[in-house]
Amino acid sequence: MHHVEHVMGTVVSIDLADELPPAVLETMIGDACQWLHEVDRRFSTYRDDSEVSRFRRRELTLEECSPDMRHVLEACADLWRETDGYFDAYAAGPLDPSGYVKGWSVEIASARLAEAGSVRHCVNAGGDIRVRGLAASGKPWRVGIRHPWEADKLSWVLSVTDCAVATSGTYERGDHVVNPRSGKPARGLRSVTVVGPDLAIADAYATAALAMGEPGIGWLAKLVPDGYESAAVTEDGRAFSTAGLPAAV
Repeated sequence: MHHVEHVMGTVVSIDLADELPPAVLETMIGDACQWLHEVDRRFSTYRDDSEVSRFRRRELTLEECSPDMRHVLEACADLWRETDGYFDAYAAGPLDPSGYVKGWSVEIASARLAEAGSVRHCVNAGGDIRVRGLAASGKPWRVGIRHPWEADKLSWVLSVTDCAVATSGTYERGDHVVNPRSGKPARGLRSVTVVGPDLAIADAYATAALAMGEPGIGWLAKLVPDGYESAAVTEDGRAFSTAGLPAAV
């Protein structure tokens, strides 16, 4: 079953390959979408009534925030330390945890699908992808990584199961990633893809590496022992990937 939902300022596609009754699959999808809309309402920086906006205006103290909000803030703080400050929810000024929230929300949506009985699915939120089990073909899911200059071409095709794929780049949203050291738009890398066990972490790592510029390639290589493989394309067109990147044959 295939479903498309417009939420969190992007298009989210949900594909379920489980051999279950359609009504059961529809209920699973409905629950996942309900969760994603709930996250959008609470964490959108574009809504004046969201929890994030109220916290930014100091209408809520940390103690008054929801457990999810406190988790997001703690995770962003941990990632700031882990990335030497390159993943910074305050890089552009006011608090904006979007670089963590989207991946985290899709990771949770996938977990909820699994808890409901779906062991074969793919959730794709604008290039942030979480897959479990095998595709309907009985083979691993195939994920195409867009060419950073030619939208109709691919840089890599990945063959994945039970993992997350996150891509951060400058080719769609322009200079949306800021180097927190300089306060200026990130330079040096055009596209970064990270593959690993947790989408929230993979997404944050991809953003941090993009902010670092070319030194981010070496930094990403150090994450391999933790289960995170990566690929990157520089602004001058060079491509790099770690040896364990699950590229399709």
